[in-house]
Amino acid sequence: MQATEVSDRVMYLGTGRRKSAVARVRLVPGEGKISINKKEGNLYLQFNPAFLSAVKAPLETLGLENEYDILVNAHGGGVAGQADAIRLGVARALCQLDPDNRKPLKIEGYLTRDPRAKERKKYGLHKARKAPQYSKR
Repeated sequence: MQATEVSDRVMYLGTGRRKSAVARVRLVPGEGKISINKKEGNLYLQFNPAFLSAVKAPLETLGLENEYDILVNAHGGGVAGQADAIRLGVARALCQLDPDNRKPLKIEGYLTRDPRAKERKKYGLHKARKAPQYSKR
């Protein structure tokens, strides 16, 4: 993960993962637009304020919300998992931008990958833990 320069545009890259969602994030100098899978961020995140604020949170922590555009390629999982994956990717890209950004982002917990994932199904059970109904006779 490193900064790349394409036709005089500096790009900062970061990868975020959550549950089964993966988000490849690029930060480009701009005016704060969010583009996820070539759709507008509001539309992709279903105008949900919780998801939108999660995506913007690392930039708001550093006061950079109107200075960088967020370009995302996300796949896997659902919208909630993808939103958290994007947040991690943005935080990692901001660490590429300036190593001094790491400390405030770490304090807020934006650089920690959430390890929780779906538990596997066990044989003899309906789901990971849901057992068939007990019958006495």
